[in-house]
Amino acid sequence: MIRKATAHWEGSGKEGKGSLSGPSKVLDNTPYSFTARFENEDGTKGTNPEELLAASHAGCFNMALSFALGGEGFTPDSLHTDALVKIEQVDAGFAVTNITLKLNAKVPEVSREQFEKIANGAKENCPISKALATVPIKLEITFSN
Repeated sequence: MIRKATAHWEGSGKEGKGSLSGPSKVLDNTPYSFTARFENEDGTKGTNPEELLAASHAGCFNMALSFALGGEGFTPDSLHTDALVKIEQVDAGFAVTNITLKLNAKVPEVSREQFEKIANGAKENCPISKALATVPIKLEITFSN
């Protein structure tokens, strides 16, 4: 399976602008720019690669966790994950330096200890986590059953 997205850019790095698109139309000429990436934290001026990475990671993790729970005989009532992707200037330019997954989960009939073990396994084994293996990934869990 291959997934596709397209990026288009015009102009210089700081003054230029671009758009992102994909076949699903979730991204349909969605604007992105230096300002959207580094100066507009509320996201009103467009998206940025880190926001898209965060969405991908949160979605992948939730699906992996749901499958892992199902494999152990549990069905979650809800899994809500905020992914926080930190980008910082380092010696060689900018880099994603860490990711925090903030999970709020409601899963009946599972102990907290068992849930945490399953959740940590999902964090390590979701495809996006594996792709980001060089970045420290932290999991913070709020849990109820």
